[in-house]
Amino acid sequence: MRAITRRPLRGDEDLPAIANLINACNDVDRLDDGTSVQELREEFDMPSVDKARDLQLWEDENGILIGFGDLWITEPSEVIDGYLSMYVHPAARGKGLETEIIEWADIRMREVKIERNFPVKLRTGARSTQTERIKLLENNGFTTDRYFFRMERNLNEPIPEAYFSDGFALRFMNGEQDIKAWVNLYNNSFIDHWNFHPITVEMLKHWLKESSYRNDLDLLAVTADNSFVAQCYCYINLESNARTGRNEGHVGILGVRRGYRKIGLGRAMLLSGLHRLKQAGVDTARLGVDADNPNGALRLYESVGFQKVYASINFLRQV
Repeated sequence: MRAITRRPLRGDEDLPAIANLINACNDVDRLDDGTSVQELREEFDMPSVDKARDLQLWEDENGILIGFGDLWITEPSEVIDGYLSMYVHPAARGKGLETEIIEWADIRMREVKIERNFPVKLRTGARSTQTERIKLLENNGFTTDRYFFRMERNLNEPIPEAYFSDGFALRFMNGEQDIKAWVNLYNNSFIDHWNFHPITVEMLKHWLKESSYRNDLDLLAVTADNSFVAQCYCYINLESNARTGRNEGHVGILGVRRGYRKIGLGRAMLLSGLHRLKQAGVDTARLGVDADNPNGALRLYESVGFQKVYASINFLRQV
């Protein structure tokens, strides 16, 4: 019998080992990504995370971390989704630990279903090039549900100017006093997107404290009466840039409220965000997009110079 044990997160003392495991997996899988202790701390401190039940570690007989499962459980919409991030050390792969982590996640989501009296689903992801991971997921009951593209743009190339129609103005997010209106704008901008889940005031308050947050990259379009109608939230992860050697920023959120679409606000906000990132000194902008976005986001991004870098697949398993 294998001498592998499972336990919950104990605290910050576990973060270096988890970061090392994730980075070892990313190196072998050539994902050009990774994490740090600070990034993990901020992620696990999200108010929605139950550290005792949503984060699990698997150790070998010597107490060495060889597997890690992280469930991000959404707010309810039509269902509650559990997004599984799963890492198994390359030397321990293919011996059943991956299936063990998936079964733990399935059991956890069954608990959520009972406790919240709401339908649930289990989700995870893979890049389209990760053929072994895709085969593993399919063998464990996952099916392809959606495709997403990671895109990037060279900010050293000319960026068109942003033009706003009369009656709209651009300004920055202004901390605590804007939180409720910001959350309302986000939820009403994305409510008709695929697999939408609302965010909460508590979630945004946490994001505002993260090390990568800058209010000069958190842009809002407002009407004459200061109603929020569009947003472009960008960020620069300095730790990630130092780790990868890249000099890039990200367009994390681009949204326009219903009733204000198809009048150029999305394009104006995106271009405003790109100019801000360039002024902040980064060379490249990256973003993610739903390949089947119903509001033409992919066409918009391509029209301002973004190109596809890779495709990712969202996998679904019924619980």
